Amino acid sequence: MSLIKSISGIRGTIGGKVNDNLTPLDVVKFASAFGTWLQNNKNKKNLTLVIGRDARISGGMVSSLVTATLQGLGINVIDLGLSTTPTVEIMVPELKADGGIILTASHNPKQWNALKLLNEKGEFISGENGAEMLAIAESEDFNFAEVDDLGNYETRNDAFDIHIQQILDLPMVDVEAIKAKKFKVVLDAVNSTGGIAIPMLLDKLGCETIKLYCEPNGHFPHNPEPLKEHLGDICELVKKEKADFGVVVDPDVDRLALIDEKGEMFGEEYTLVAVADYLLKHKNGVAISNLSSSRALRNIARNHNSEYFASAVGEVNVVTLMKEKNAVIGGEGNGGIIYPDLHYGRDSLVGVALFLTYLAKENKTVSELRAGYPSYFMGKKKIELTPEINVDDILAKMEKEYQNEEVSTIDGVKIDFENNWVHLRKSNTEPIIRVYTEAKSQEEADQLADQIIAKINSLI
Repeated sequence: MSLIKSISGIRGTIGGKVNDNLTPLDVVKFASAFGTWLQNNKNKKNLTLVIGRDARISGGMVSSLVTATLQGLGINVIDLGLSTTPTVEIMVPELKADGGIILTASHNPKQWNALKLLNEKGEFISGENGAEMLAIAESEDFNFAEVDDLGNYETRNDAFDIHIQQILDLPMVDVEAIKAKKFKVVLDAVNSTGGIAIPMLLDKLGCETIKLYCEPNGHFPHNPEPLKEHLGDICELVKKEKADFGVVVDPDVDRLALIDEKGEMFGEEYTLVAVADYLLKHKNGVAISNLSSSRALRNIARNHNSEYFASAVGEVNVVTLMKEKNAVIGGEGNGGIIYPDLHYGRDSLVGVALFLTYLAKENKTVSELRAGYPSYFMGKKKIELTPEINVDDILAKMEKEYQNEEVSTIDGVKIDFENNWVHLRKSNTEPIIRVYTEAKSQEEADQLADQIIAKINSLI
């Protein structure tokens, strides 16, 4: 199967052979490396780390291994138990911890798990820091604590309450306006921790929640990536319940997709567009997304006399550019909302609260909101990789092939045509080339993707 080491963390499939998969020995090695890296970079004793996990089946085992390893290094552990990625990010600075580890493989299927690594700000460590940590793992230069110096262990069960209260306290979240509307919302949490956190938030906002796949048992009832082809059940339930809209989150609750009242996809891309539209109406500034995100965000920013910039793909790259430009809002086109007034991390909970505020104030249906935005359609396809394929060589050939178009090589190869674009990049989390396209119709976007895939296959 697979073990992937990147700035997104250490990600792999459970079981199998050491160094090829995320086995118990690999979990211990990389937890040891991260703990050792922190100790090497902190001028203090008694380090503390916050950990939390999504509901996937291997989570309890992986959490036990990580906890024991950190304690063995002499590091104190605060365990949030079942949590979300944004909740752990919030709690690291809240608890004045030295870092954090989130045990989740995000949208990957149930056989995967991962260690996502956070610094003391509750933000993902940089690529440079990640490289230092991986070097420690490679050398296995660990020094474990003696018996009197083992780390302490404690649990916290108030993390969701703290996270939600911080959202409710945001000036741009109008709790009373939302409560007055008494929205009816269907939630698909793919049987992970969004099934705990999102209903708690919706309850505080006076919404009625219809739960679909909200039992946090890790048995994902469909592919956990929140794409249209996986979401037939919630689309039908929204219509059946005559709900105002539907909410879909991935297993670690950092990606947010919406379904309109007609049971149609609002579009992952347009989650960020709608939230940016709301915020930039009230405060001109900068909006940031990555190179694989829709042109619609650029259009919305310009409509509000605001600026738009694109970063390389990857949350850490978006955050870096957001800080550089002092952005009002940012995120990724996969439904990842980053609202810096709360924290620098993708957060479905704050995305829900900001979207509900906008919906309440606009006095429109979700489909009416969507109809007001530029109509772009995304194609998201992929090419499975085998070991003999030289991806860098293929991308270089594609860059040369389309040299007469507007080409960016900040991250892979993005080719901007007059009416559409394609972005090709090697995934950090799976052995694939991602092929993103955007055009004025779904058919055109898919055709462009197929043409590009055919071209790449001919080069292979």
